[in-house]
Amino acid sequence: MDHVSLSPAAFQILVALAEGPRHGYAIMKEVSEATHGEVRLNPGTLYTTIRKLVEDDLIRETAAPARDEEPDERRRYYAITPMGRRIAKGEFERLRETMERAAKVLLKPAR
Repeated sequence: MDHVSLSPAAFQILVALAEGPRHGYAIMKEVSEATHGEVRLNPGTLYTTIRKLVEDDLIRETAAPARDEEPDERRRYYAITPMGRRIAKGEFERLRETMERAAKVLLKPAR
């Protein structure tokens, strides 16, 4: 299972977690900042997608990172798994190939 079709939300969550464990609100904030506000995950989408990623073993619940200055026991932290990283890299490659193909077609001079 090195390639599965990821929703845009799932891909963004995996990318956010590739930098290290985060809790839900931090994931939402990172995705919004990284996409300059173009992708905003609402709580329903975020937690539904997180649940699916956990079930698929692409992320796992983890302890709060030591760098977290304000631990809150109500927060759930998530980390990407090795398989999640492989899947995210595969999706990145698929998207890159799609963009390269689109660029060849769309950026060539019109006839």
